[in-house]
Amino acid sequence: MAAGPQIASEPSWFKSSYSGGNTTECVECSHSANGALIRDSKTSGGPTILVGSEAWRCFIGAVSHASNCVRSTM
Repeated sequence: MAAGPQIASEPSWFKSSYSGGNTTECVECSHSANGALIRDSKTSGGPTILVGSEAWRCFIGAVSHASNCVRSTM
């Protein structure tokens, strides 16, 4: 008997340590093979956003060094 499609395991969600622990006023993230998944912590069953690996690295780099961020003038 041929094996059916593999079901992906549930993402392992986490919040920033700066979010205040058990508060629900933040976003949650999960690593994926293609980047990072992001969702609203208030609606854990709601939609998620997939951000590509390179875009996620750039975002984390920018917020980690906020004093070095270039602000857009758009």
